[in-house]
Amino acid sequence: MTEDWMVPSALDGERLDRAVALLTGLSRRDVNELIDAGRVAVAKRVIALHSRRVRTGERLTVEGEVGPARRAVVEADAAVDIPVVWSDDQVVVVDKPAGLVVHPGAGNRSGTLVHGLVARFPDLAAVGEPDRPGIVHRLDKGTSGLLMVARTATAHAALTRQLAHRQVGREYVVLVTGTVAADAGLIDAPLGRADRDPTRIRVQAGGRQARTGYQVEARYDQPESLTRVRCRLETGRTHQIRVHLASIGHPVVGDDRYAGRAAAGWRPLPPGRPFLHAAVLAFDHPVTGERMSFSSRLPEDLRQVLAEVADTSAR
Repeated sequence: MTEDWMVPSALDGERLDRAVALLTGLSRRDVNELIDAGRVAVAKRVIALHSRRVRTGERLTVEGEVGPARRAVVEADAAVDIPVVWSDDQVVVVDKPAGLVVHPGAGNRSGTLVHGLVARFPDLAAVGEPDRPGIVHRLDKGTSGLLMVARTATAHAALTRQLAHRQVGREYVVLVTGTVAADAGLIDAPLGRADRDPTRIRVQAGGRQARTGYQVEARYDQPESLTRVRCRLETGRTHQIRVHLASIGHPVVGDDRYAGRAAAGWRPLPPGRPFLHAAVLAFDHPVTGERMSFSSRLPEDLRQVLAEVADTSAR
């Protein structure tokens, strides 16, 4: 079986192995095997160099099974309710509720957001990586808010590229412990995985660059010192906001993982639910180029927390 694609402008300059992975939905390992076996060609010429850069308009040809036979298909599950904010034939924007896992992983093989999305948008099953169809960025299980999902290979490549080039606008509403002194600031600290626990992220020299801007929206003194901030992601690392805010002494309320001793105090939220909400999402439409912007109001559980805080502080 042979399939070919024209390299879209969104993939101009990408490595061959990454471009093929994005266009076919195959894993990088599968793509590397195809390249090593001489089954990937550019402009009808077999290319063995994985890092070779592709250009807009070049024709990529792949020989071998690149369709459903090579994909671990995520089964549709219409029982998973997905709040869709907006959609067209290229992109879906959802407002993820807290407690919903984005894609299958260890301990979460079913009932995830992508299971529900595939039920509603079956074409997603062929886009991106097999176990996370359409996904270009994630929100942690306990985090609520806006998430964009690609419905085509072109959209997946374009949105992934925008994220890499920091062209996607993402703002979060966060409640942190303590009084943040500065009205605004930028946390610029590299992040990496802890040696003893790779699921835990920490600030460390030699880590990946990570930048989080913040602006104070309100300060409270009851039931303890608290600050509501709006965070702007300049990069999108795992647990970035949670780790960055904890690193300056202001962990996110409800964040048991990075709050340390602060987690032993006031507990307005159930375990696993930090006060962290993706409130604004903006990106360029992958086909039209139009700037798209979406906003999401705080969910009821977080609004109740703020109401309690405001009421207590006003007494």
